[in-house]
Amino acid sequence: MAMSQIKEESAPAASAEFESAVSVKNITKNYGDVEALRDMSLEFPRGQLTSLLGPSGCGKTTLLKIIAGLLEPTSGTVEVGGKEVTDPGPDRAFVFQDFALLPWASVIRNVAFGLEMRGVAASEREAIAEKYIKDVGLAGFENAYPHELSGGMRQRVGLARALSVDADVLLMDEPFSAVDEQTRRKFQEDLLALVQNENKTFLFVTHSIEEAVYVSDQIAILLPRPSRVSEIIRPSSFRNKGVDNIRRDPEYLDIVDEIWASLRSYVE
Repeated sequence: MAMSQIKEESAPAASAEFESAVSVKNITKNYGDVEALRDMSLEFPRGQLTSLLGPSGCGKTTLLKIIAGLLEPTSGTVEVGGKEVTDPGPDRAFVFQDFALLPWASVIRNVAFGLEMRGVAASEREAIAEKYIKDVGLAGFENAYPHELSGGMRQRVGLARALSVDADVLLMDEPFSAVDEQTRRKFQEDLLALVQNENKTFLFVTHSIEEAVYVSDQIAILLPRPSRVSEIIRPSSFRNKGVDNIRRDPEYLDIVDEIWASLRSYVE
């Protein structure tokens, strides 16, 4: 891959190549004297998956929570669908790293929970929940409880729950970090299919360079001290080669190596 495909970005603007679903505009977030984010701007293309990648402490999860409306920025604004974010809303759904399932509820009740909170009728919400349970590969486990499931299966329940509310934007905070490597690879393949089939915008936080390059249409490299967007990468040329061929593609390997070279000095 030519180095021109990786470029410095101080305040990325919307590109004519895509419509922006989420716009982060000059976001700063302070925790007392600690500056978590400084004047950060970033555009997330509609219908695509953007990974936030960088070392620990670079503000990835903080930015995701601000976009979700779970944290208030010190300054700056976030817009989703052209509307300013001031709190959580039905246009965004969050997939948590720790599953965040209701331990007393069955799989189908967990998946339908968001719909239940919105007042959707029982028959309708169960039909929607059953669809997404099937889509994430858990058909037959509708009546199981979280303690009866593996970690990978519990994460699938969390993903199905986020999909069931039909939010335009899915925010995923290291959703695959708690599962084994084989399950993680299968999740990555399933995620590529979801991005292709669901017409949603995915914001994906990860520490894994390989994962980011594998699943992403766009990668935003975040660096600490001060936290900022350093690079925007769009590894697109091998996206249509099939899930089994991506990791063997020379461009995939080149991008992984070049990202590591840019991040190496920030790893403590």
